[in-house]
Amino acid sequence: MATLTELDPRTPVVIGVGQVSERLGEPGYEARGPVGLAGDAAAAALADSSAGSVESAALLRERLDVVAVVRQFEDSGLEEPTPLGRADNVPRAVARRIGAEPRRAVLGTGGGQSPHDLVVEFCAEVAAGRADVVLVAGAEALSSARYWAGRDEAERPDWNERVGGDLEDRGPGLADMTSPRQSALGLDHAPAAYALFENARRARLGRTRAEYARSMGELFAPFTEVAAENPHAAAPTRRSPDELVTVTDRNRIIAEPYPRFVVARDQVNQGAAVLLTSLATARELGVPEGRLVFCHGHAAVKERPLLERADLSTSRAAALAVRAVLAEARLTAAELDLMDVYSCFPVAVSVVVEALGLDPADPRGFTVTGGLPFFGGPGNDYALHSLAEMVTRLRERPGSSGLVTANGGILSSQSMGVWSTDPAPWRPGRDAELAAEVAGWEAPPLTDDPRGAATIETYTVIRERDGSRRGIVVGRLTATGERFLAAAADDPATWALLDSPQPVGAVMSVGPDGLVHA
Repeated sequence: MATLTELDPRTPVVIGVGQVSERLGEPGYEARGPVGLAGDAAAAALADSSAGSVESAALLRERLDVVAVVRQFEDSGLEEPTPLGRADNVPRAVARRIGAEPRRAVLGTGGGQSPHDLVVEFCAEVAAGRADVVLVAGAEALSSARYWAGRDEAERPDWNERVGGDLEDRGPGLADMTSPRQSALGLDHAPAAYALFENARRARLGRTRAEYARSMGELFAPFTEVAAENPHAAAPTRRSPDELVTVTDRNRIIAEPYPRFVVARDQVNQGAAVLLTSLATARELGVPEGRLVFCHGHAAVKERPLLERADLSTSRAAALAVRAVLAEARLTAAELDLMDVYSCFPVAVSVVVEALGLDPADPRGFTVTGGLPFFGGPGNDYALHSLAEMVTRLRERPGSSGLVTANGGILSSQSMGVWSTDPAPWRPGRDAELAAEVAGWEAPPLTDDPRGAATIETYTVIRERDGSRRGIVVGRLTATGERFLAAAADDPATWALLDSPQPVGAVMSVGPDGLVHA
């Protein structure tokens, strides 16, 4: 382990973190918009880094030269624009809330990987001497937005804010979330797409529907225990494995095999912020050494498009990234003290746990926040909360190490890091090498015009609130081995097959109508 005196003065360090939240109808609720929540989180990060010193906080504000904000769902095309309004320049609006005037204002791309990507990117900028003090912030007020949109216009809070100034807007960046073919078939939302992976994994493991449901509940029940102790959790309720997966009117099936309780919860009002600088600047500003947190390793990997992945029961990209980040940190999975694995759906956790060779019941647990279904899934911003919480936990246990994973798209973009209070030099990582490896993976042949006999590779049944349902199948043509995506026919025989104990592996046919029939 390196010592502080041995490190390059430009080594990036996290010096402050902040989180805020509010829930409708509870004491202290202020109907803050995303900028208000992010601004308050930024103020909390300033106070955290300055250890309560007004003079130190003022110096940090003066030195703050970059504000980067995680893109909201509204700006990512994943949520309808709210009638409550928005800021014209979100990063500068957040900066204004804390009295800062940064040189650069950055609005990141969409995706759950983006907060961790931004933190790592600006760690590199600090290490290269191109940034001094950096604030990465984000927030969502989806719960408030949906509530107030249904109220009279005169009652609504006004979230409009005109700031102006230059803005580095990187665009939504979520083209991998869907495709014209997927959208045409109704595979246009995350639960249905992740359910394809989940059902493929169930088939690989040879489990019955009931056995697999129980395993999802057993995986996530400990997450609810953590969420119940987290004051920022949107759903701080302890639930047993059976409660999580027993289907009821309240816990309805969204896309098989997912009942609502195991799906990321976006009805939240949450904000988070992380402050970065160099070791030299931290010393100059008087940041206590015990508050410094170092990145020991990082990795970012982008997966092939959904249908180009050879094995839909796992994530080779997640496995590649987590093994790379541990190798860079010079750690084994057994040596990690803390973990927060991105948990939008059970399979997102399972593929990382499998790649690490860990028991799903590992006593260390796989979350420090409570996870996306229980702590909450604040749009693209969850990983900023998990990193902020991880920093707090690491400071409480000096010398411990924590893994943070972030996942965007449809198990598409992975961003991971190992963090610790132990000093460590900044390493540039090997993302380009990892990308080249992914590009070399063999992909199955594809067709958009399937005809004839086929075998089901995976499937899901999407259930709407009105009781209607529709099936989606990924299959392979018997004659050519080509993979295809198609809707299932709405007839008794086809539904009987999709409702059978194990549809994966069954033989079906694709007719002239382009639908899969039993």
